[in-house]
Amino acid sequence: MHAKPADQDGLIRQTVTVHQAGQAQHREDWLIEETPVELRYNGKAYAVMMSTPTDLEDFAYGFSLSEGCVARAFDILSVAIDAQPKGYIVDISIAGMVPTRPESERLMPGRSGCGVCGSRRLEDVLRPAPPVADGPRLGSDALERALATLAQRQPLNHSTGAAHAAAWATTEGEIQYVREDVGRHNALDKLLGALSRDQVDLRHGFVLVTSRASYEMVTKAARLGVGLLAAISAPTALAVQIAHASNLTLAAFVRPGRHVVYSHPQRLKHCLTLL
Repeated sequence: MHAKPADQDGLIRQTVTVHQAGQAQHREDWLIEETPVELRYNGKAYAVMMSTPTDLEDFAYGFSLSEGCVARAFDILSVAIDAQPKGYIVDISIAGMVPTRPESERLMPGRSGCGVCGSRRLEDVLRPAPPVADGPRLGSDALERALATLAQRQPLNHSTGAAHAAAWATTEGEIQYVREDVGRHNALDKLLGALSRDQVDLRHGFVLVTSRASYEMVTKAARLGVGLLAAISAPTALAVQIAHASNLTLAAFVRPGRHVVYSHPQRLKHCLTLL
């Protein structure tokens, strides 16, 4: 079965029974952790997300920025992580007003397959993102170069086959950051948090995700100023609509030798003649 990398967090050992060729064998396998992570602002509960408990400080920064809980990374004063018997509490100390939800809105968990669950109003879900600033163009081979090396940078997925990844690559396609999580939106938040903490200029590179490009993935990327989001799987219609409105280049079905551009193709240099 899968081997656990040295000192790799976010994994749990499990005894399993493998049935193959008419025989059954008992073996051990590694499963990815999926646990409740409660996000608090200045001690007040805001949301509970189902997440893999790695890179939680990056997660705190990325979630806070991509969900509009803070305007800038500098507004976050500190992040305290407290491991509990049934999950984690991440208390984010911020300057200014603490984000709140309406009293009538029950605090609901964000499941690993969704964004912030429990929003009851349309305007809470479809909050527009400001237009992304223009940046340098990159060659289409940059997408292929990043895609070719991403699989080697996913230790959680290598061990379990159950983790999404979000990567940041330069305009030449060199991957500089990778974050993993059982939830695709959590992986993106972790990546955006790491980039914001390191003050990376998000106009000079692109994000590659190992999932579909849903509306919340595009919205999160646009809110932090990412100019190009590339996805291995398909986009949704709403994701394309938001990408158009946000001046964000959205590419999907990224494969060796092929990808589909759904919005603002001007950021990609294509050498081939359109047929």
